[in-house]
Amino acid sequence: MVLGDLDRVMEIEHRSFTLPWSREAYENELSTNHFACYLVACYEEQVVGYAGMWVILDEAHITNIAIDPAFRGRRLGERLMQEMMVQSMARGAERMTLEVRVSNLPAQRLYEKLGFVSHGVRKGYYTDNNEDAMIMWAELSPQGAVSGRE
Repeated sequence: MVLGDLDRVMEIEHRSFTLPWSREAYENELSTNHFACYLVACYEEQVVGYAGMWVILDEAHITNIAIDPAFRGRRLGERLMQEMMVQSMARGAERMTLEVRVSNLPAQRLYEKLGFVSHGVRKGYYTDNNEDAMIMWAELSPQGAVSGRE
């Protein structure tokens, strides 16, 4: 992701989340956060999805992932997550974590498919409706396999 992608990223952000990040937040992530890595998925040269993470020491934390609603169901989220895992290992991560709404079953199924396992709940994590977040972890392997955190 580069600054030139942000107009389209912001469109997708607002279509995908009830508490969207601000443009300034993305600008800061891209320009000043040396822990951050953000990727975009493109279709015919148009950004149709994105994902971000922070890699700190040996852990990667997914900050966000979204696919334009018109492009969902095409496994783009899965491809982005797989690439995030590759990029995190290239930066020295051995495990990856994320939070997901307890009501977001499609996302949970995707993460489980990729080797993530639930390891608890953050009560009231989402401030728009006080919904809980499931905390998920995956162990990363250079061979491309992942496994749930023990």
